[in-house]
Amino acid sequence: MAAHTLLMSTTARLRDRRVHLERRATASRAVRASLVSLAGLIGGPVTNQAGEEVGRVADVVARLYGQDPYPPVTGLILRIGRRRAFLSADAIGKVRAGHVRLRTARVDLRDFARRPGEALLAKDVLDHQLVDVDGVQVTRAADLYLAPLVDRVVLVGVDVSLPTLLRRLGPRRWQARPTPERVLDWQAVAPFAEQATEGPPEVRLRASRAALQRLRPADLADILEDLGRAERQQLLGWLEPEQAADALEEMEPAELENLLREAQPEHAARLVDAMEPDEATDALRDLTAEEREALLTRMPAGEAAELRRLLAHPEGTAGGAMTTLLVTARRGETVAQVRGRLAEQPGHRTEIDAVAVVDEDGRLLCDMALFDLAVAEDSATVADLVGWLAQFGPPVTVHAGTPLAEAADRLVAARASSVLVVDDSDHPIGRILADDLLDALLPERGRLHFRRFLQ
Repeated sequence: MAAHTLLMSTTARLRDRRVHLERRATASRAVRASLVSLAGLIGGPVTNQAGEEVGRVADVVARLYGQDPYPPVTGLILRIGRRRAFLSADAIGKVRAGHVRLRTARVDLRDFARRPGEALLAKDVLDHQLVDVDGVQVTRAADLYLAPLVDRVVLVGVDVSLPTLLRRLGPRRWQARPTPERVLDWQAVAPFAEQATEGPPEVRLRASRAALQRLRPADLADILEDLGRAERQQLLGWLEPEQAADALEEMEPAELENLLREAQPEHAARLVDAMEPDEATDALRDLTAEEREALLTRMPAGEAAELRRLLAHPEGTAGGAMTTLLVTARRGETVAQVRGRLAEQPGHRTEIDAVAVVDEDGRLLCDMALFDLAVAEDSATVADLVGWLAQFGPPVTVHAGTPLAEAADRLVAARASSVLVVDDSDHPIGRILADDLLDALLPERGRLHFRRFLQ
């Protein structure tokens, strides 16, 4: 039944995604037949109803960050001699390849003042980096495509191909010719023109978060590593602290070091504070003493003190690689109570693989794997499980000063997924997961991201 339910839910998600793709504007033949190249439009004439040239297109203004799935064009920047003026979209009649025709012979030209959410498409988006969310990669906008949709002109797609760049270098009759077979639908990209808008953060976030929230931490890490300095700081600003921290934990150490140095100290401190303790410690070790202290002094006192304790352990030892995130239980508790406490830690699901059982003095009795907890009856006590697990021998433990190679040997010998770190009185003070041991012992392998491996 469970397998059937999983299959049904997976099928439903795939069906919903197919419907979503089919609803994209660029999937419509009518829209693809009416695409207008932005690159070909720039420099093109703007004429009134009488056919008289009013000016030349210098740029196109669109509300890039707003509620609309496809940004509507809100006006044009016209070049009239040496003057640049703004023409509202209300006056636009038809937009064709390389040419704009107005709906009236009289035009109201004004000085341009950017409104919340607006961007200049040629200046702020064309030839700039963006994220292809479907392809999970950083790319560059070689051209942008406009199209009439319902009763207005909207931005529907992005061309990212090299031939389009060559087309733009050719004669003007080539520049205005779109290549729709190479277009990415606008709903599949996240742009980085945030510096171009004066709108409040909630206006800027809607479009980009909707696309980026579907990505896995490893995918976001790849994107952050490929982006330029300004763009990745913008991307970090869009993400929730926890989502950003998960991505940072997947980054190459050298790239993470650069990112933290580029960020404002307050922002960098928030990001490090949101990371898991062992990952945050690794990130801080790569900074200079002055840089490290600048971040620690901007963190909450409790979290900073914990990281300082971890940093005090030498690198290459169990204490230097452990996480202090521990879930403990007492003999008198029921399995249901322990499960309830685990349910309160959904954000740390990848860091918890067992529960340390301690006595009244906090000394370790056993290390209870989540599998053993999952198959036990709700009414069973922790003491019952401790007695049953005793037949498999004592838990695998190391001390803070134990070399990582020795900790790895003990982990492999016990065929466990983690090893507990205890003090001289046998109190658990941390845990080292198998993947953290692998990262520490084989730093030259880097973090293997499956998509990059395929590329």
